[in-house]
Amino acid sequence: MAAWGSAHAEGKTLTVTSFGGAYGAAQKVHQIDPYMKETGNNVLFENYTGGVAEIKAQVQAGKIQWDVVDIETIDLERACSEGLLEVIPRDILLPGADGTPAEEDFIPQALENECGVGEIVWATVYAYNNKTIGDKKPSTIEDLFDLKKFPGKRALRKRPQVNLEWALLADGVKPEDVYKVLATPEGQARAFAKLDTIKNDIVWFDSWSQAPQLLNDGGAIMVQSANGRFFEAIKKEGKPFTMVWDGNLFDLDAWGIVKGTPNLEEAKKFVAFTTSTKALAGFQDVAYGPPRQSSMALVDKAVIEHLPSSHVKEGIKADGIFWADYGESLGEKFNEWLLK
Repeated sequence: MAAWGSAHAEGKTLTVTSFGGAYGAAQKVHQIDPYMKETGNNVLFENYTGGVAEIKAQVQAGKIQWDVVDIETIDLERACSEGLLEVIPRDILLPGADGTPAEEDFIPQALENECGVGEIVWATVYAYNNKTIGDKKPSTIEDLFDLKKFPGKRALRKRPQVNLEWALLADGVKPEDVYKVLATPEGQARAFAKLDTIKNDIVWFDSWSQAPQLLNDGGAIMVQSANGRFFEAIKKEGKPFTMVWDGNLFDLDAWGIVKGTPNLEEAKKFVAFTTSTKALAGFQDVAYGPPRQSSMALVDKAVIEHLPSSHVKEGIKADGIFWADYGESLGEKFNEWLLK
């Protein structure tokens, strides 16, 4: 105990960034706090708004401020290909609680990228407030773009990802063809033209944590967000929100380790500990699916219908490789379009 107390007193400090809100709260309860208790290390748990810009700035400047980042796999591909993240060896990962080797226990998508280890399966959806929507209720991605049928503001996250896919879906492109069309200049023009039809009625926000508040206070009648944000507001706060799963973009979040961190070995231990069976099962609290089979065995059956994995047929998988290839150019086009 004396030795443990000494280790505790001299514990290392890791800086870990994620997305805040209900999701961040679940991470703190099921990942961060248990890690600190087990190791005696301290975690500075900070929020960021996603993307790769801040990571890139730190790596290029050689001034690493973050050790581990929660990164959407749509950004993971790009960050890894640009050398902004460390490769995470698979042999550091813990076996499942039932003894299953990690590489068999995780779903394949969770370990597809060598720079990341998947934590959750989640989806971007939109929701409406039953108190403000009126008599007609939206049920499709087309309804989000229909100002005649549903007049009012729409709140969307200020980035091209998801918004361009949704624009093409609403314009009649088949789900399986979305990325093929979006890879062409004509398809990109078509997506921006569709966004033009609602541009004057869009309220832009930067962080998922802002979304439930916009829907609650009437800032918009339809709001885009990660499904867990709305689930939290509905289940924990009793908000009269309804999620629309049609056209959802489902994806994973993963832990990545920032290239050049001086705390590399401890960062690896952190990733291993926080992607264990029990830690990942805790995300049922905010309706995100764990990417480990052994974790699914611990999920409350009443929650399963609210998990994105139950609605994959209504949506499409976000294509991280596409965004690694086109993210920079479409980001520039998106910013130019915003200024028009």
